[in-house]
Amino acid sequence: MTPNAASSGTSRRSFLASTAVATAAVAGGLPLLSACSGSDSKSREGATSGKAADKLLPTYVASKVAAADIAAKNGSSAGYTSKVDLSALSTSVPDKLGTGKSFKVMAPFWGTPPDGGCDYYTRLDEAAGTKVTWQNQDGTKYGEKLGAVLASSSIPDMVVVPGWELVGKIPNAVTAKFMDLGPYLAGDKVKKYPNLAAIPSDAWRMGIFGGALRGIPMPAASATFITPFYRKDTFDKFGWQPPTSPDEFLGWAKEATSAKAKVYACGDMSWTGFNIFGVRPSGPLGWHIGDDGKLTYRIEQPGYLEALEWTRKLFDAGVVHPDDKARTGEVGQRFTAGQVLVYNNNTDDWWGKTAEQAKSNPEFVIEGMDIFGADGDPQLWAAQPAGIWSFIRKGASKDVVENALAAANFSAAPYGTKERMLVDYGVEGTHYTVDNGVPAKTDLGNQEVLNAWVMLAKPAPYTAYPDYPEIARKRVEWEQRMGGFMKKTSTYGMNIVEPSRYANLWSQFEQLEIDYVRGNKKLSDVQQAISTWKSSGGDKARDWYKKLIDENGSGN
Repeated sequence: MTPNAASSGTSRRSFLASTAVATAAVAGGLPLLSACSGSDSKSREGATSGKAADKLLPTYVASKVAAADIAAKNGSSAGYTSKVDLSALSTSVPDKLGTGKSFKVMAPFWGTPPDGGCDYYTRLDEAAGTKVTWQNQDGTKYGEKLGAVLASSSIPDMVVVPGWELVGKIPNAVTAKFMDLGPYLAGDKVKKYPNLAAIPSDAWRMGIFGGALRGIPMPAASATFITPFYRKDTFDKFGWQPPTSPDEFLGWAKEATSAKAKVYACGDMSWTGFNIFGVRPSGPLGWHIGDDGKLTYRIEQPGYLEALEWTRKLFDAGVVHPDDKARTGEVGQRFTAGQVLVYNNNTDDWWGKTAEQAKSNPEFVIEGMDIFGADGDPQLWAAQPAGIWSFIRKGASKDVVENALAAANFSAAPYGTKERMLVDYGVEGTHYTVDNGVPAKTDLGNQEVLNAWVMLAKPAPYTAYPDYPEIARKRVEWEQRMGGFMKKTSTYGMNIVEPSRYANLWSQFEQLEIDYVRGNKKLSDVQQAISTWKSSGGDKARDWYKKLIDENGSGN
């Protein structure tokens, strides 16, 4: 994953982190561009946005179940900080929408899948009125399996596709092999499935592939920036305040580092560096039309080189832990051990590290540092509102489609409902117990209640940590503060299928950035790579994106 990639939507890393957290909380133009696409049998490139996309979307009907303690704002998730009465959970699916028709689901799975007839799967099917046969696949090799399945003539009834797997021939296969769900979900039709109707429209817009609504989205908060975490307990001990400028950070880092004591100020801060200097995410989201009317890619921004230079200064000053320079080990472990005082990662680490260290290291306190700008306020860029989808194969019977949608509707139940509790925790007494209102999984729960049903759909983004409600509050408030400095790029909310000839244009920069900040490449090497990028396809890609935006409208 290139630095800042987690800010461009759901990445493999951010999804894995958020999944771990979710299972620990209570509910913890109509066709493609005519200039960029052909008939259904040809390349399916382009995007659909603006008024054309609006015509394809389900009607949005906000959920009225369990109102949040902290309403979503500035692209944040909603926050739940009060204790939930588990004996008085609401019901979001009063009637079983499934008819018991069996269907097969293929989805990525991290860990050891439970037996197909396990109690968790059985109880979910009973509650939803479904009969799901899970074809769980190793998440670390999912792209290989997905490509092979989509190239075959035997496709499961429902298939989960993460955004990070939309490479090579898979984007075109998605359009060719999965059905248009518009006849079931467009407009008021979605009201049959109230939890799906409560998914925000921006997320649904990301479910448009090949000019049709094909993907059921897992919505994400757009203010989910990579967070610079710091050891507040150590800062308090030495009387330090979080830095508020690039120079102040470097000055503090030199003071805080003691190689003799094996304490270093930070890990590799590349992700935060890009945010400090206002660099857009990589991939399609990196294109933007500026105030001057010119369309540029992220590597053409002046802040791109400035961010790399600042991060390199940290390495040159010797304030970055040697293992981070060598890219060995886990920076999070160095952070909790006190060897690193600041590191950047997905926001979910706020709860994850707190819970992990609660018993063994009670003095440990992690905080999220506000992202500062290069010269004043930061310029941050919104993440895509969805990045994982479930699809239904073309040719599926109406009965199969309706049962698959019933399962997705159940999985999209909002926080504070019986359905959300069952999806995330299973059955009380079997998969979890309750201590002082806080659920905790049993050994069986940890074996069976993993990442299966949660892959079908999700409710509007929320944050809830019943065991650490203060962390939920801090996280959401941090998102809201940072979201106040957020802008959307011209490709925001657009599910873009790039021409395959541009697929590898950006890949060279990931390793180049890693090498440059560590002193293994020169600035001239980066500048030459940018020049080569332009001449080897970057300028042509710009023309393609310009036409796409002109004909479809800007995503912001």
